[in-house]
Amino acid sequence: MIITSLLDTDLYKFTMMQVVLHQFPGAQVEYRFKCRNPGVALAPYVGEIRDEIRSLCSLHFQDAELAYLRSMRFIKSDFVDFLGLFRLNEKWITVTPLASGEIDITIQGPWLHTILFEIPVLAIVNEVYFRNIRKMPDFVEGRRRLDVKVQQLQAPGLAELKIADYGTRRRFSKAWHEEILRVLASRLGSGATGQLAGTSNVLFAMKLGLTPLGTMAHEYLQACQALGPRLRDSQVFGFESWAKEYRGDLGIALSDVYGMSAFLRDFDMYFCKLFDGARHDSGDPFDWGERLIAHYRNSRVDPLTKTLIFSDSLTVPRIIELYQQFRGRCQLAFGIGTNLTNDLGDPPGHVPLQIVIKMVRCNGQPVAKLSDTPSKNMCDDEKYLAYLRQVFEISAPA
Repeated sequence: MIITSLLDTDLYKFTMMQVVLHQFPGAQVEYRFKCRNPGVALAPYVGEIRDEIRSLCSLHFQDAELAYLRSMRFIKSDFVDFLGLFRLNEKWITVTPLASGEIDITIQGPWLHTILFEIPVLAIVNEVYFRNIRKMPDFVEGRRRLDVKVQQLQAPGLAELKIADYGTRRRFSKAWHEEILRVLASRLGSGATGQLAGTSNVLFAMKLGLTPLGTMAHEYLQACQALGPRLRDSQVFGFESWAKEYRGDLGIALSDVYGMSAFLRDFDMYFCKLFDGARHDSGDPFDWGERLIAHYRNSRVDPLTKTLIFSDSLTVPRIIELYQQFRGRCQLAFGIGTNLTNDLGDPPGHVPLQIVIKMVRCNGQPVAKLSDTPSKNMCDDEKYLAYLRQVFEISAPA
């Protein structure tokens, strides 16, 4: 089966899940699947996808996996004890073929018991699809492309540039993902002295001795729209709840749930000093970086003490451009996903899937993000989107 360990997911799923256990254990949520590629027929593979999800729901955390999680300074003992009893339940997820050839995946139930579905289910959809349409993968071309990426990163003057793997959800396959990480760790070095800073994938971090990386995702700040005291304060409420849980640890704030302008309005001097930095995930990354550095200066915070993380559709050439623009002005980190774990060449039928699973409701209320890249927005309630724009003073896209 594709997923053989519940650790085969991104670290931020566990860091968010711990907050849910301690602060929002009764929250009820709904997630929906979306494939942004037009005309991709996933319906023929529904049976295989369901079989893989059934296998996923049979898994439980092994003692060695729990011990690994317990070794992380920010993971609390009672959360690990809870995970020792945890299983995903198939009753919370439905996979339905549509007449168009697309599929609908809906996840609905307690947030605490459904939060771990997203990443492995996306990895399942990817691998099932590609093993059917691409019987003979061009791994020779994939290895050549990986070699080019390594050579680009090893160019003179880039020794301090570090990348991280964020590619679990859209990888070509689990085996290819592991091979890529082994090659990068071997050729670039890992940890404090290498150029591979780590991976978001907890299983491979444990297996390969890499640093697991991640803090929060969009769903956390979206859920706060329904869980906070009032909508306008939901972003502030999310950051304060995070700080309450981690007391200064895991201090990277996600900046694009309401767009950069709304983020900067809420990210005042207090948060500038409290959080270690912020992560970019939509809009122009160069403009974002310049605005954030200026915001730190205006808040009397030295940008050199803060980390800017770039993670939106990165390629190695784009990473190098960003590094050259911002090096020496702040601390930098780069998370690269699809272009790293699903870049095997472009024969007919092989285009990496742009698939997502996003939270659309919390406690019966619509939730959404208002990205600086409008195509990334996902909400089935236009009236709520309009209200959200009004509350956060965001103009509708042209």
